[in-house]
Amino acid sequence: MPIYEYQCKACGHEHEALQKLSAEPLKDCPVCEKSELVKKISAAGFRLKGSGWYETDFKSGTKKNVATDSAPSSCSSGNCSGGGCQ
Repeated sequence: MPIYEYQCKACGHEHEALQKLSAEPLKDCPVCEKSELVKKISAAGFRLKGSGWYETDFKSGTKKNVATDSAPSSCSSGNCSGGGCQ
């Protein structure tokens, strides 16, 4: 379910609500209780909830191991382990 942001025109209170896509927009401000709540346009936010969501579900390929990678192309000595060229 997406998280929507609302702002009250009357008192300026900002509010976040977890709602279904099919749910009607909120209208009443939880602070001043006036019907001046307006949905803000913002980046989409959602929560992955429940069993079955794993770190590897949306990844493809193999992980890169930084410690065993070859030396960067800017390194002339090849001794770049430990964070810097020597």
